[in-house]
Amino acid sequence: MTLYRYKFLVLMLLGYMLIGCASVENNKRDPLESMNRAVFAFNEKFEEIIFDPVARGYRAVTPDPLEMIIGNVFSNFSDVVITANALLQLKFDTAAASAARVLVNTTFGVFGIIDIASDISAVSDININKRNEDFGQTLGRYGIGPGPYLVLPFLGPSSIRDTVGIAVDSSFFHPIWSIYPDFDFLTVRFPTSMGWAVDARAQMLDTDKTLEEAALDKYEFVRDAYLQRRRSLVYDGKPPPDESFEANENGEAEEDENGGGEVIK
Repeated sequence: MTLYRYKFLVLMLLGYMLIGCASVENNKRDPLESMNRAVFAFNEKFEEIIFDPVARGYRAVTPDPLEMIIGNVFSNFSDVVITANALLQLKFDTAAASAARVLVNTTFGVFGIIDIASDISAVSDININKRNEDFGQTLGRYGIGPGPYLVLPFLGPSSIRDTVGIAVDSSFFHPIWSIYPDFDFLTVRFPTSMGWAVDARAQMLDTDKTLEEAALDKYEFVRDAYLQRRRSLVYDGKPPPDESFEANENGEAEEDENGGGEVIK
């Protein structure tokens, strides 16, 4: 058995153990709230002091065309991950569209610098627009529940299932981290990961400002939005009714004694 297969089995077993232990201890969706709030506060302070200034500086000094090019390249990498997970979920139309995006953008788009695939979709009946699939969704597709909500240091909102998904996607499917394992960590992998993170954060600066103004409790807002969005993605936008939430007399959503996630349809 190869080293990669050992790594995969270890990650899967870890995910099942964590989900099982968490389910026995507490069925509510956020049993680790006190710890999660502490990590959330740390992430907020880290972003305020370090990450946001770096992202704003990146946006200020990077010309818009270059910023678009960088975003396109990272998006092209993610299409490889999407293709692999679509195949695992037997979504062959999504896999074909994402594989076509990789092929078109890597060749005619000069290694993803130009997002020609999206331009083709915009001016024709060929639908090879960007999809959204990851290993967390793949696990959900095959009946693995999300487990408790979990806030990861630096990475932000997640769940036990999605944390395992992140590990699998980055270890086995992402081109920079898995397809060519001889890339040096300090000279290629780490700088590339930091570049992706800064670019992604720069694109979210305006959204974050809106969130600050709209949310009374930012932690709860982010948690509920994340869980609802992930549930919607697992079921391709058509999640079944979740009976673990009931409407109270004021028409607001409240947890029943079994806990669970509210649904956005």
